[in-house]
Amino acid sequence: MNRPRARNALGNILVGELLEALAQLREDRQVRVLLFRSGVKGVFCAGADLKEREQMSEAEVGVFVQRLQGLMNEIADFPAPTIAAVDGFALGGGLELALACDLRVAAASSAVMGLIETTRGLLPGAGGTQRLPRCLGVALAKELIFTGRRLSGTEALAIGLVNHTVDQNKEGNAAYHRARTLAQEILPQAPIAVRLGKLAIDRGMEVDIASGMAIEGMCYAQNIPTQDRLEGMAAFREKRSPKFVGE
Repeated sequence: MNRPRARNALGNILVGELLEALAQLREDRQVRVLLFRSGVKGVFCAGADLKEREQMSEAEVGVFVQRLQGLMNEIADFPAPTIAAVDGFALGGGLELALACDLRVAAASSAVMGLIETTRGLLPGAGGTQRLPRCLGVALAKELIFTGRRLSGTEALAIGLVNHTVDQNKEGNAAYHRARTLAQEILPQAPIAVRLGKLAIDRGMEVDIASGMAIEGMCYAQNIPTQDRLEGMAAFREKRSPKFVGE
C-alpha cells in the first residue's frame, strides 16, 4: 500500500487496486505466502478514507462498505497464508485488514492498533466486530470496540492480537523484515498441505467440533494423493530434507 498523502486510507482506488492484485495472485500457484505491508513510513493503514466518504450519499456509503467487506473477505479467503506487517498506525479499517490476514507481526513501539470507529460516531463495518472476537474473545473485543482504545505493538502481543513484535529500525520497516522471516519458515513446507491446513482451520472455526473433524477429514483426504505427501514420506525414510513441488 502506497498512498502517502492519504496515509494509505482505504478509498475506492486503493480498494480496487487491492482487489485486482488479489484476483491475479489467487490464480498464481507459485504464491506460497502473501505479505501485506506499507510503502509509507510510520503508517500501515489509517483506515477508511473518511474525506472521500464525506462526499458520498448514504446509499453510496452502503455500497462502499459492502465493497470494503468484500475486500476483507477476499483477503481472509486467500488460499495461501497471509501475513500483515504492521510498522505504524493500523486503525479502523487498517486493523480490520490486518485481522483478515492469518498472521500479524508488529513493531513493538511504532505500531498503533485499534478499532477506533466509535470515536468517530461509527462502528467497525469491514469485519472488525466479527474477527476481533474470534481472535481475542468476546469480552475483550467488546471492551476494545466500545472504548476505541489504541494499542502499541507490545500491548497487542500481550493480548494475542499479533503473533510477534520486533524493535523498530531506522528504516521503519522492522515488522516487514520479521514478516519475511516468518514467511521463510512457511515456504519450505508442503504448499498443498499448508493450504489445506488453512482451509480446515478456517472452516472448522465456523462450526461445532464434530463438523470440524469432518472438515479436517475431507481436507486430509484431498492431500493423500499428492506427490508431496509421498515425497515427505520418502524424505523421512531416507533421512533427508523433502523437496516439495506443490503437486
